[in-house]
Amino acid sequence: MTPLPAAKALDQFFLDARARLLDLAAILDRLDRGGGVAADPRMDRIHEAVAALQAEGPGRAAAIQQIFSLKYDEAWPKPKPRF
Repeated sequence: MTPLPAAKALDQFFLDARARLLDLAAILDRLDRGGGVAADPRMDRIHEAVAALQAEGPGRAAAIQQIFSLKYDEAWPKPKPRF
């Protein structure tokens, strides 16, 4: 599958990206107006994810998914097949 040319992708997704960034900015503004939640570890993840958006090249989506994912734990129970 051939990737969409960058100029065409920008034409197609610019308004969607703009809307999502405005939504995120509004959420962060609400949190700040509510007194802030700086000590909450979820805010650390949000800040880390926003910083990951500034990285160059592909891989930002995977990096942000990893930020919000649980770290693998060997002690997790193994799934059992259903019959």
